[in-house]
Order: sequence, then structure tokens, then C-alpha cells
Amino acid sequence: MLRGFYTAASGMLSQQRRVEMLTNNIANANTPGYKADQASLRAFPDMLLTRLHTTSIPTKEPRSFRSQRPIGELNTGVYMQEMMPLFLQGDIKETGQNTDIALIDGNIPVDAETGMKGALFFVVENGNGEIRYTRNGNFTLDAEGFLTTQDGFYVLDENGRRIQLTSENFKVTKDGTIFENDVPVTRINIAFAANPNRVVKEGNGLFRSEAGVLPSAIGNPNVTYQLQQGFLERSNVDLARSMTDMMAAYRAFEANQKILQAYDKSMDKAVNEIGRIR
Repeated sequence: MLRGFYTAASGMLSQQRRVEMLTNNIANANTPGYKADQASLRAFPDMLLTRLHTTSIPTKEPRSFRSQRPIGELNTGVYMQEMMPLFLQGDIKETGQNTDIALIDGNIPVDAETGMKGALFFVVENGNGEIRYTRNGNFTLDAEGFLTTQDGFYVLDENGRRIQLTSENFKVTKDGTIFENDVPVTRINIAFAANPNRVVKEGNGLFRSEAGVLPSAIGNPNVTYQLQQGFLERSNVDLARSMTDMMAAYRAFEANQKILQAYDKSMDKAVNEIGRIR
């Protein structure tokens, strides 16, 4: 019976974490470039139960030996194995702002190890020189003319330098080349992650690579993309499905809660009625 407590409780914890993930997805449904999280639930390793019994042999001198008889498998609960972002292309929305740039995926090769498509990112840098990645093209110009994210991270060019412009009257071609007064200034760098599982969310639309600095997609013959100025990539959160999944998670949590309450009542009877000393 005590094992049943742990099994039901593990189900409640898993569904609680799933609800938190779905809530965060729904809250970021209007965040540009946001990639929805997806989770996988997995059962703990099953336990094989066997029954020990003694078999007697009717001989002149009685003998007996012990043997095992399989009963079956016992599941010990469930847990959230991992939570990973879904790198599907979001819808493209026109904003008319010169500093808004949408990254549109083209041909993205499939990783042989994971069987998943790779992912493309803008490359940004914080004030400490640390490299991060983002899909949020909602950029702006700071007081010094540097192209930055809304959080102040510097957008980098193909040479790893910060992009400094004189005004917002610049043009961005589909390959990421920036023109000012019809003169090419630099080219926005786009990073390519062949294995997106090695890219971790940091919050505020930023990602960190666990495999070191990601290589540039520029010059990679297997990768195609285009940049669209005056547009933004919207979140890829499916609101209808997220709400449906949240209701299902609430129902599963409630079912485990009822099971836990039933175990609690059984334990109460065992302690206060069956186990009472008269």
C-alpha cells in the first residue's frame, strides 16, 4: 500500500510539471520567435515480482526445496524525463519596422544521430562577451547605434563583430547583408545547430549551446534560409492544442489525487480500526 502512495504521488508531480510547462507556453504565445517546450513522460523501471515457496518431496526421508514462481511486473510510477523546445518555424507577421528582422528557414538538413532537423539562430553577445542565440528578431538600435535585442544583447555579424549603424534607415537583403545609403556595411551572422538537442533555453528568448560556439550557416551548401526585414517570426505555440493538453493534465492530476485519497482512507482504517488494541 505504501508503494501505491509513491506511485500516485509521482503521477501528480509529473502532471504538475507538465501544467507549468504548458502555462509557460501559453504565456509566451505572443512572444516573437518563442519556441514551445514539449515534454516526455516515462515510467520508472518495472519491478519483476516473484513468489518464494517450498516444495516437499514425499520420500522415505522427507525432503524439500525452495523455488520461485513469477507473479508479474510492477510499475513504480512515472516522471518527466526531459523538456525540450520544438524548433518548428513560427508564422511570419509584418510589422513595418526597419529594425524587425524575421529569420525564415529554408532547407535544413536532418541530423543523422537524432533524426531531427537542425535549427538556425541569430548570434548575439552580452556585455561580458558571452555568446548566445535567439530566434527573436525584434531588434533595436541603442544610443551608440549598435543593433541589439530588446534586452541589450548585441547582434553579431559574420566576422563575430557587433553591428554598428548610423540610423534606422538601413536595408537588409534576404541573405542578411546590411546596406546603408546603398553601400554594403556587413552581413548578419546566422548560426546552425546540427543537433538542436544540444541547445538549451536560458530565458528571455535566449539559447545556450552545450557543444561550444555553433558554426555559421553562411557558406554551408546544405543550409538555406532568408531574412525578411520589417517582419517578425511569431511564437510556434499552438494555443488550442496547449489548452487541450492542459485540461488533460488537470484530469490526470485529479485522477492520481483521488487514488491517493483512497489509499489514505485505507490506511486510516488499518491504523484506527483493524489495528486497534481492545
